Amino acid sequence: MIINNVKLVLEDEVVHGSLEVHDGVIRTFAESQSSQPSALDGEGGWLLPGFIELHTDNLDKFFTPRPKVDWPAHSAMSSHDALMVANGITTVLDAVAIGDVRDGGDRLENLEKMINTVEDTQKRGVNRAEHRLHLRCELPHHTTLPLFEKLADREAVALVSLMDHSPGQRQFSHLGKYREYYQGKYQMNDEQMNRFEEDQLKLAAQWSQPNRSAIAQMCRDRNIALASHDDATYEHVVESHQLGSVIAEFPTTLAAAQASRQHGMNVLMGAPNIVRGGSHSGNVAAHELVELGLLDILSSDYYPASMIDAAFRIADDTSNTVTLPQAIRMITCNPARTLNLHDRGIVGEGKRADLVLAHRKNQHMHITTVWRQGERVF
Repeated sequence: MIINNVKLVLEDEVVHGSLEVHDGVIRTFAESQSSQPSALDGEGGWLLPGFIELHTDNLDKFFTPRPKVDWPAHSAMSSHDALMVANGITTVLDAVAIGDVRDGGDRLENLEKMINTVEDTQKRGVNRAEHRLHLRCELPHHTTLPLFEKLADREAVALVSLMDHSPGQRQFSHLGKYREYYQGKYQMNDEQMNRFEEDQLKLAAQWSQPNRSAIAQMCRDRNIALASHDDATYEHVVESHQLGSVIAEFPTTLAAAQASRQHGMNVLMGAPNIVRGGSHSGNVAAHELVELGLLDILSSDYYPASMIDAAFRIADDTSNTVTLPQAIRMITCNPARTLNLHDRGIVGEGKRADLVLAHRKNQHMHITTVWRQGERVF
């Protein structure tokens, strides 16, 4: 396959030319046009590496599309997978929550079903994107460690994050924001909210630290990439670093982001934070970290289309000096390297032909074609 007339977004530059794929791998590219009549005309669009998503909650939405609605597993997986590739994501770590009972038990009930479906569809080759697992461990609960022990050796597990969403902690260091979020989510009155807050604090006091230490040790023993989550202080970051974290997911303050970089961790922020212009939780804005050179990886989090939108917004923003190749690295080679996936994430000779063709129309980026290992999947 030859793709002609495209702006090739390479690791450090953009060149206008063509690219040849053979047996699912990029054979060569050139700053010239191919004369082969069978070459595909890219019509001057950007040819990007396939996006690599480390943290998406999108799978949940299809398994439980409405409260108390349990959707058939393979239908749910197919719809989720289609949405991923339609947004240029060719490698995705599907996030599943362990120990999180705040959603009425749906996640716990669906946990085994979701994991089995991800593994089964991947092994049978029916997915368009490549799917792996990200285990999100909610630390303040007695079920968290036993569940993790059952899942830690599953082949698809590629990343583990350690979370504590109890009141006064990390994402919810501001108690007002905590109450606002959960009262709105669960329609609790003040008395109910007080009891809920009390319960969460008791759970955190009993389980958070023992679970954090035990799960981190298991990840180190198995060489599973570990991520911190919502670190807010220098002390949080030091602890995360000592536990072996290689990714700092969604640091909530500038100080935590700076400390994460100082300790060699890759700073990951949500692409929706860029698109919306700030954090919905009132934490540090991702664009502030971009301007200070502190952002390494973008994740779509809860909105898959945000990845390409955020990367181009960063490159177009005159308040920073980030080039388009640097912005695209945040959704391609930076996450790939963090997981030691050295066969993808770059438009380069010998790399997997996971490719995205995109055009700008009416000031918006539109993905027109996606290939995974040279096969068109969108």
